Amino acid sequence: MTLPGGDISGILAAPGTAGTEPRSRRIQRLRPALLHAGTVLFALALLWRAAKVQVLERDTWRARARNMQLAVVNLPGPRGQIRDVNGAVLVESRELLKLSVVPREVAADLRRKGDGAERLATAIRDFGRLGVDKGIVARMRDTSVAWIDIPGRYLASDVASLTAFRGVHSVRVLDRVPPTNDGLRRLIGRADESGVPVGGIEKSLDAVLRGTGGSEAFVRDVRGQRVRSPAVAGEQPRPGNTVTLTISRGLQDIVERALGDAVATMRASGGDIVVLDPGTGEVRAMASRRANPLSAGATALTEPYEPGSTLKPFVAARLLDMGRARPDEVVRTWNGKWQLDGRKIEDDHAMAEASLSDVIRYSSNIGIVQFAQRFSHDEQYELLRDLGFGTPTGIAYPVESPGSLVPPARWDPLTPASLAMGYAVAVTPMQLALAYGAIANGGELLEPAIVRDVRSPDGGVEWRHHRRVVRRVMTPAAASAIRGMLKGVVETGTAAGSNLSTFDVAGKTGTARLTENGRYVGKYTASFVGMFPADHPQLVILVKLDNPTRTIYGGKAAAPVSKVVLQAALAARDAALDRAALAKPPAAEQAGSAAAARAGDAVAMTAADLAAAVGDAPAAGDGSAWVVRLDAPREFAPAAVAFGVVPDVRGLPARRAALELHRAGFRVSLPAGAGADRVGGTVPAAGARIATGSRVVLEREQ
Repeated sequence: MTLPGGDISGILAAPGTAGTEPRSRRIQRLRPALLHAGTVLFALALLWRAAKVQVLERDTWRARARNMQLAVVNLPGPRGQIRDVNGAVLVESRELLKLSVVPREVAADLRRKGDGAERLATAIRDFGRLGVDKGIVARMRDTSVAWIDIPGRYLASDVASLTAFRGVHSVRVLDRVPPTNDGLRRLIGRADESGVPVGGIEKSLDAVLRGTGGSEAFVRDVRGQRVRSPAVAGEQPRPGNTVTLTISRGLQDIVERALGDAVATMRASGGDIVVLDPGTGEVRAMASRRANPLSAGATALTEPYEPGSTLKPFVAARLLDMGRARPDEVVRTWNGKWQLDGRKIEDDHAMAEASLSDVIRYSSNIGIVQFAQRFSHDEQYELLRDLGFGTPTGIAYPVESPGSLVPPARWDPLTPASLAMGYAVAVTPMQLALAYGAIANGGELLEPAIVRDVRSPDGGVEWRHHRRVVRRVMTPAAASAIRGMLKGVVETGTAAGSNLSTFDVAGKTGTARLTENGRYVGKYTASFVGMFPADHPQLVILVKLDNPTRTIYGGKAAAPVSKVVLQAALAARDAALDRAALAKPPAAEQAGSAAAARAGDAVAMTAADLAAAVGDAPAAGDGSAWVVRLDAPREFAPAAVAFGVVPDVRGLPARRAALELHRAGFRVSLPAGAGADRVGGTVPAAGARIATGSRVVLEREQ
């Protein structure tokens, strides 16, 4: 089209194209630049990401990689050992395995190895012999099951053939091996599967016994198997401290057997025995037994009872110290029947009158009530409070009963008489044994101890028990006088027949009615507290039987038990007795020995001869001869002058035979593993007369 003035084609051309190149050509020209820019940006992004991962996030990715390659297993810290006073291990921790099985991994391992089917069958068969349920063992071959947790814990050596297979996973756990006898289990308590203490010394000393956990690193190989890492060091667990008790395992075993036999023989509902060292307050043995199988714990610490006549010696001791009575002072006892404010008081031994010594010897209720009337109410209350009644002893045990002692403001007119006879007050066997310990040691009430020392894993002593006096409760003179009275109880009084042939024993019997729903019923507690030997006691022995039905009297039910314990303790080597002190004649007798020798009625025995007879050497000396009178056999060491006849134990189980021989006063050699075997004979043979304390060897029945 042509217009005036020129050609209009340029005007009609597409907008924006006048004088420029086409868009497509321009885009084609810019495309390489865009590609180069994109490539640079991508490279920069990669560099940034690499820098971020390798620099900024380095620790995070290292940790992820380590977690994929490494497996860190927490290791529990073993609890410390618990030992007896002689160092024998009572409780310790051992390492066991908990197992889990992945059947598919086991099957894959078998296919890869090709020859493992027979080995797996053998391993599973061995595993089944450990008592695992047969259904669980059968499922270990079922590849449709994803995962099986095997119940129980096993020694590594018992399951080594099974853990060798891939797919059998194990985790190390700690098992607490409990004591062997029931009494120690009650006293020590236990720790559950997770190591948490449940009751007893385990709980009260948990902070001391608890170990510190550690860790161990494993590397996973291409098949997923774990191998201990050589590059990553684990942290070894640290065991807890070792606790040494004051308990003697040998004496504890003796006490356990004696109590079990006494409960069965007397048809009692239960009983307790406490044995302690009156010079230090250390508990040497403590046994409890109840007819109720659910009963647990050390009932000698947790169940108080009315002590009955065993409380009478303390009334006499305080009156002697106050100058208000003499051992030979006589009161009327009304031939065993007396009325006091409308209350009838009776004695088992009818006497018209009795001295204070005879009141204790024959356990006169009438006599002790009359003597106790010389106290004011406050004085009588202070006597019992000073003995520690009504307050816990402070022994290292998580639960302890304080007993009960009613203050004078709540007494009725008959309470003073009841207290004098051992009623209206409740004490635990431990409290009463400690009170008798004061009579034995010259008048000091001691704090009881059941832990001798605590040692670190490297053997260093962290803590050690030291003798601690709570208070003096009587003078040495009064304590000596009461020991003399208590010797009379055993020689000719209510505990006659419980003495030993070679040693004097002092003690007091008790027979107290039991209460049910606040009323006294026709059931009794029979008890006896003895001191051995009488003049310089090394042991205080308390025996209590609950509701014996064969005989209710402490002198016939409980006192003979202490004799059995002492006879067995003398025959045993590890029963916490100072044999050197027992072998030494009293000082007064030594002073007269020279004159006896000049008169020609004595013989000399060297320390070596005595050691050969007794079996334990006395304290080191100069080797000089010991001179003893022939007409005074108690000046000899017990085993040197006392003889016994070997009983016939043929046909008995070995353990029962050993008990019978212990009762007869002999040591016993039991063949290894012969506990359930029957005895075919003894060496020396039955009927042989040999020194008590000698060793008798048991022979298996053929």
